[in-house]
Amino acid sequence: MKHVVSVSLGSSRRNHRAEAEFLGEKFLIERIGTDGDFNKVIEIIKELDGKVDAFGMGGIDLYLYAAGKRYEIKDAALIKQAAKKTPIVDGSGLKNTLERKVIRYIDENVFNLKDKKVLMVSATDRFGMAETLDELGAQLIIGDLMFSLDIPIPIKSIRLFHTIAKIILPIATKMPFEKLYPTGKKQEERTPKNEKYFYEADIIAGDFLFIKRFMPDDLTGKIIITNTVTKDDIDELKRLGVRYLITTTPEFNGRSFGTNVMEAVLVSILNKKVDEITFEDYENLLEKLNFKPRIVCLNESDEVKIC
Repeated sequence: MKHVVSVSLGSSRRNHRAEAEFLGEKFLIERIGTDGDFNKVIEIIKELDGKVDAFGMGGIDLYLYAAGKRYEIKDAALIKQAAKKTPIVDGSGLKNTLERKVIRYIDENVFNLKDKKVLMVSATDRFGMAETLDELGAQLIIGDLMFSLDIPIPIKSIRLFHTIAKIILPIATKMPFEKLYPTGKKQEERTPKNEKYFYEADIIAGDFLFIKRFMPDDLTGKIIITNTVTKDDIDELKRLGVRYLITTTPEFNGRSFGTNVMEAVLVSILNKKVDEITFEDYENLLEKLNFKPRIVCLNESDEVKIC
């Protein structure tokens, strides 16, 4: 049995273990949160290095992307260096492949995305999702400035987002990561912010912890496209009136794992050095695995059901 471990800066309350089978091979998939303890993340990775088949880097991105350029996050580079033998990935390979496929799948098989108003909470984190939504004609409200940097300005075009990102990302990626993204106990807090953009949107898309932290108390009729949700998260979304939840990664024992975990699974199957894995490698393997988004009806209406 292969063993894949996501070591996360996130809350230990979201820890999970599950067994699954891919292409006839059994996997133990595990998520270990460290409650924002950067040193503990490195300690666990060093302890398990060479003993597991692949690591996912959870609660932090190794890279942020915009306009085809990649920017390395300084703090994440230190985590990557702790793994000397076992491959380690941050999920960006799937954000550039699987999440693009999921958005196209939704548009072709679930509902048309053209002219839908979509609040994209962070396009630097979900660049493939944001770019594909734009290609399909969705009306984007990009929240990177509002939610990551506390600058209350929505970005309403991919072109403008790329221009701003080229200026900001070289600086932002050198900042302490907790200034950009909720880690540890902050992942359990909810402090609604910029509510009007949630209310105006038909769809709220992107990283769930961003969505959870800033979402208002009323999400009646909204569609959420995200991943990494627990049963408690689903119960809360139902209580707030969310109509449909769509997760980009599969469900295992009532939980969808993050893209970093699923990319680690793919890396262990491909059995290649991470730097040698190509976009086509991921695409071909995803075709074989035939992943489909999970669509959960949380609050039904009189309209035609989509799941």
